[in-house]
Amino acid sequence: MTILEKLQKIQVELKVTKNQTNVFGKYKYRSAEDILEAVKPFEDKYKVVFKITDELKNTGNGEQSSTYIKVGEDKYGKPVFDRQITQECFVYIESEAKIIDTESTDRESSISSTAQAIIDFSAKGMQMPQRTGAASSYAKKYALGNLLLIDDNKDSDATNTHGKVAQVAPKPVLKIGSPEYNKVLDFMSKGGELAKVKLKYNVSAEVEKSLQ
Repeated sequence: MTILEKLQKIQVELKVTKNQTNVFGKYKYRSAEDILEAVKPFEDKYKVVFKITDELKNTGNGEQSSTYIKVGEDKYGKPVFDRQITQECFVYIESEAKIIDTESTDRESSISSTAQAIIDFSAKGMQMPQRTGAASSYAKKYALGNLLLIDDNKDSDATNTHGKVAQVAPKPVLKIGSPEYNKVLDFMSKGGELAKVKLKYNVSAEVEKSLQ
């Protein structure tokens, strides 16, 4: 069998149980570790090896800007503001999941898939290793899911006990006229790339057209 035929059989036969429980959201989910454990029997059966790697990447100029938004008033009627930090540098984990045919001497006898997850440096209640680990786990899970065709649309991602994994939330929608939109306009006017904007925001066709 070719590596593609082996992968196809594994995709059909593989079943990954949702063994993890999120106590905050009260749902079951599967982690990257669950998927890796489930594919181990297929390595011997089809003479393949699964390999997954992480790489830390970044894009942008590394600058940060702060915006203060009124969130309410204190008991004396004075306004209360919340500080929001915008990162101009996006640091993210890129994971690659690969299946390699151990029966073949051909270096091209492998198939891989990648996934990315931004590290949220502003996540409250989390230390830096937790933030990096959460992004790594997210990226690994979806790289494996893409490779093995695991439908995970109804699952939420694993969170730690703080329930603060920012990658679970969808990207914010970029709206014309918003402070974020104005910052993006300034970024684009200085030669910024639209692809970098889409990495952080959900950009509609209308907004994309206005930025060009």
